[in-house]
Amino acid sequence: MSLCTRPSLVAMLTAVCLSGCHLASAAASAPAGTAAANFSIADSALPEPLVLIAYGDMRFTDPGETEATSPAARIALVNQVAAEHPAAIFLNGDVPWHGKAADYEQYARETQIWREHALRVYPALGNHEFSQCEAAQCLALWWAAFPELRDLRWYSVAIGSRVLGVALDSDSSLLPGSEQRQWLEQQLSALGKTVRFVLIVLHHPPVADLQTAKQVDHNPRPNETSLAAYLDLIAPKLQARILVSAGHIHNYERHEESGVTYLVSGGGGARPYEVDRTPSDLYQGTDFPNYHYVRLSLEGSRVQATMVRLGDPDAPGPHTWEIRDRFEISLRP
Repeated sequence: MSLCTRPSLVAMLTAVCLSGCHLASAAASAPAGTAAANFSIADSALPEPLVLIAYGDMRFTDPGETEATSPAARIALVNQVAAEHPAAIFLNGDVPWHGKAADYEQYARETQIWREHALRVYPALGNHEFSQCEAAQCLALWWAAFPELRDLRWYSVAIGSRVLGVALDSDSSLLPGSEQRQWLEQQLSALGKTVRFVLIVLHHPPVADLQTAKQVDHNPRPNETSLAAYLDLIAPKLQARILVSAGHIHNYERHEESGVTYLVSGGGGARPYEVDRTPSDLYQGTDFPNYHYVRLSLEGSRVQATMVRLGDPDAPGPHTWEIRDRFEISLRP
């Protein structure tokens, strides 16, 4: 059924559909024993291999703004992501530069190709979604841009019978006992028997290179480190493997703790941040800036992951694309 009939607050955004109008309510179709996902996609509607894209920190805004964000990099990434023909795109926050109508209108213009290809898009809230607007107005405009998420600040997507996508709101509490945390615990404790891979996206990173000089105010906060502590406990007990993709830091990092892979994928176009890499970072590349996206391909009993980097962000195009990190997650039988 189509969920794109809700009225929009902004005329241009009436055409913006979260997923190409191919989402279905999960209530009747979630695998047996699974906590009901908010949305679901049937196995029969998914390509083989199943490809997912994760990245964030685009800061869509007036293309005349070139200090806070790079319009050229944004557009190059959008077009290259479309060329991947993924089953779903997960955006880990800071989609607009400010949470105002004009920036969502620019998002609509620059991502038109995603709707032309009927791509499914699942965004998470970041801090810039709450910039230059009152919280209620910010959320109203967010839901106008993504009408299928109306009244949801966090949600889950059953991507066939083997994958669960979870979008969290790190602007809200993730601490033990909070509403969001209780919801997440229920989702993970009731995974269906066939689920083998869980992709969690949120904006603020639970695990990252701890900085002592550069962007120290972007170090992991207690709100998100509490999530990592919970995943440390539960991940070894789950049949499914977990990957967490966050942003906020405008660069790329990869860490692993207790079998959980943690990515910082904040290379969507926002002004790049340099980082001092710690020994725990499994990516030690020296490239800068790292405008990029992450491609996840479910192939049999493995997830093949690549960081695809824009090699020439200042060139007019066609662009050069480089694989700068590659890793594999073995799924449990």
